[in-house]
Amino acid sequence: MTQAPLGWLGIARLGLVQSALGAIVMLASSLLNRIMVVEYQMAAALPAGLVAFHYGVQLSRPKWGHGSDAGWRRTPWIIGGMGVLGAGGLLATFATTQLAGPFWPVFAALCLAYAMIGIGVGASGTSLLALLATRTAEARRPAAASLTWIMMIAGIVVSAITAGALLDPFSPQRLIAVAGGVVAVAFTVSCLAVWGVEGAPQAEAKREAAPFGAALKGIWNDPLTRLFSIFVFFSMLAYSMQDLILEPFAGLVFGMTPGQSTSLSGAQNGGVLVGMILVGVGGHAFGGKAGLKLRRWIVTGCLASALALASLAMAARAGPGWPLTVNVVLLGFANGMFAVAAIGSMLELAGRGGPGHEGIRMGLWGAAQASAFGIGGFVGALAVDQLRGAMATTAQAFELVFAAEALLFVVAAIIALKLNDRVGESPAASPATREAVA
Repeated sequence: MTQAPLGWLGIARLGLVQSALGAIVMLASSLLNRIMVVEYQMAAALPAGLVAFHYGVQLSRPKWGHGSDAGWRRTPWIIGGMGVLGAGGLLATFATTQLAGPFWPVFAALCLAYAMIGIGVGASGTSLLALLATRTAEARRPAAASLTWIMMIAGIVVSAITAGALLDPFSPQRLIAVAGGVVAVAFTVSCLAVWGVEGAPQAEAKREAAPFGAALKGIWNDPLTRLFSIFVFFSMLAYSMQDLILEPFAGLVFGMTPGQSTSLSGAQNGGVLVGMILVGVGGHAFGGKAGLKLRRWIVTGCLASALALASLAMAARAGPGWPLTVNVVLLGFANGMFAVAAIGSMLELAGRGGPGHEGIRMGLWGAAQASAFGIGGFVGALAVDQLRGAMATTAQAFELVFAAEALLFVVAAIIALKLNDRVGESPAASPATREAVA
């Protein structure tokens, strides 16, 4: 018997898992970053390299997704992944507190910890999205994508504010205690949130699965899946390139103080949330097929992001006096539109070709996103550093990088337009695909 689609309460419960996941990732990507650089006076390359490494580990996402496809249930993969993620977060925190001692043993522990973080995010996050894709009705997918991602951002914000308040005055012991509290609460919330949502195992759900290599080859041979993977990579590459350079841009070109540039980043995230909400409401309320509406939002969001980045390039040339805050809010708004529409499209396309392959498809797209994030932040920062030495002014360096990002968003929009031409094609169009997904 086919299970009924999730109601809003069930979708919100899965969103709580995203909140918990974001809370633990905040430890590794934000809090420990600052502790390493400020309190332990490490080079910024250390936390940046570790964060890039954890994205690299997430290239294993297709393997975790295939594992949850082959199993009877996805809940154990979600809970198990959260357990590995939490253990990695605790190990990373403890290792950070030992940075005053011999470096190489601590570095080895940090590498292991960030590998565990990457594995945990890959296993839990991929299986969670696959479960959401299989159990959410098509009409609710835009709103479901918005809700779960908004809850993830809320988890990051709440945990960051709470941890920040509890860390003063700083001590290594206090840091370990705070991290332990974050992990304990996040893991408990995840277990309670996912418990019973998937329902009892169904006898017909158990089936023989193709080997991982054959399954991945078959999925990749589907033209729409392959094209969507390429879109995810280019769009997320453009999305992530400004992550590490926007605040330095505000300080170097516009003379903003650290507090002002931090507020600017907060304004951008506010724009992201509004864009997400718009797509969630608009994608659910407006007439027409949900998948087609989502792809229209994707194209609109990518082109709007390109325009906002082109405006930032002009801001670099104009300097103080340009309405920078408005520009950045509009960039966040456009980013939120395309990002949530893309996630909603993932939920729609994950079941392409019939049930049983949602996990490996989500894993493939998650790997494309992770690789883009790992490359994008590094390339954006490196490009600015190199161009600042080669150009006449610092502003020109930022201008070129923002213009390149705008161009990448245009490329992503063109790819998204081609998605509509591929939707009607059968995923089993080639013999290799039929063999692999049989």
